[in-house]
Amino acid sequence: MDIYEQIIHFIRGLYPGKDTIPLHEPLFAGNELKYLTECIDTNFVSSVGPFVDRFERMMEEYTGSKRAVVCVSGTNALHMALLLSGVERGDEVLTQPLTFIATVNAIAYCGANPVFVDVNRKTLGMDPEKLETYLMKNTTIIKGQCINKISGRKIKACVPMHTFGHPVEIEAINEICNKFNLELIEDAAESLGSEYKGRHTGTFGKLGILSFNGNKILTTGGGGMILTNDVNLGERAKHLMTQAKTQHPWEFIHDEIGYNYRMPNLNAALGCAQLEDLNANLKKSRELAHKYNEFFRSIGVQFFTESKDCRSNYWLNVIFLKDKTERDSFLEYTNRHGIRTRPAWKLMNTLTMFQNCLAGDLSNSIEIVDTLVNLPSSVLNEK
Repeated sequence: MDIYEQIIHFIRGLYPGKDTIPLHEPLFAGNELKYLTECIDTNFVSSVGPFVDRFERMMEEYTGSKRAVVCVSGTNALHMALLLSGVERGDEVLTQPLTFIATVNAIAYCGANPVFVDVNRKTLGMDPEKLETYLMKNTTIIKGQCINKISGRKIKACVPMHTFGHPVEIEAINEICNKFNLELIEDAAESLGSEYKGRHTGTFGKLGILSFNGNKILTTGGGGMILTNDVNLGERAKHLMTQAKTQHPWEFIHDEIGYNYRMPNLNAALGCAQLEDLNANLKKSRELAHKYNEFFRSIGVQFFTESKDCRSNYWLNVIFLKDKTERDSFLEYTNRHGIRTRPAWKLMNTLTMFQNCLAGDLSNSIEIVDTLVNLPSSVLNEK
């Protein structure tokens, strides 16, 4: 049996009885149906309903944030977080090229320009040393604002992303942002349940965001959330995401341009049920990662594990192959045999829309994207 056949055999043993093994499928094994039925029975199916408030309060308690504001997607949450941080048309926002496109699209929604900073191999997220190097070399502070000497534009914010659930070195990044007067916004879309030094991701910066898309470790079908320790900022987020409608018994009064980013009660009901089971599912995810690590170590393939001071949710498990040729061969073989492995995303700076954006040295990202493979990572359902 060659190495590819060994891998196929091992993964099929993890997910017995499946002809096709998806990358990450949702698991509904708790109160989901009960809570959805309650929504239908009470007619609270839209954006007003008790599960919306309950989901926010539960997530505040779970993450330790002072205010959680639910919305319709992680992309919307990030767009709103950027707006609330004062990002305007023509500004620049630092982010990483190894990320899902939603991170960069949200920057573009504001009319701002992404600037790409490399990731490191320890976390797969933004490299604080590369971030500081870029800022020291290319920026100056004028009247309290960080100005890019190359473009002449203001750099307003920094958006690191916790890639595949693995926390970045967020404390170091936060210190650098403070030094250069940048707003820190955490893209924690993939890292619900992940911690850095015992603190939940998404709670270190001014704002953080979560995603509850159908392939996440907690899903509401589609959905997202803003996390913040500034209660007033959270209330403003809620106001803007509810079409900026003021409170009145019957009048429709809107005091500024708002957004219809509200999550329906139906989706929030799913979220409440999923959150009740999250810790158990996180334990199973870590058990799966441990099994993968032991197996791939036995056959000489590098499996990516959490970095020092980090506790990952292992949303998507990662291996590294020798080069792009071997990666492509592995992807073709496994997918042909019903194992839905995936490469990393195309680097954002290589996409047509963003190929002219400024960037620092991206050597780590380039190497990683050519050799990384995501493995099936669905929570093992033992019920």
